[in-house]
Amino acid sequence: MAKNFHKPTRMCVSCRERVTQSNLLRLSCKNGRVSLFNGVGRSFYFCSSCQEDDKKLLKALMRQCKSNKRDELMNKLKEIITDDR
Repeated sequence: MAKNFHKPTRMCVSCRERVTQSNLLRLSCKNGRVSLFNGVGRSFYFCSSCQEDDKKLLKALMRQCKSNKRDELMNKLKEIITDDR
């Protein structure tokens, strides 16, 4: 009989949809700057469908990082997304 292995699910901060953790992009904010999660501190997740919608992505990112620097956040996030793929 095959075993069912547990797959952790996490919530996307933009659309609030629950997705398996392996299908999400994990980021963190420190001092208003977004970066890939390095294993220390708090983090948040974005699903692949939300990564393509800039307006929803920016709104959720500003809320998570508590920052109003739209251009700086968006530029850094685009850089992270293109490097990650």
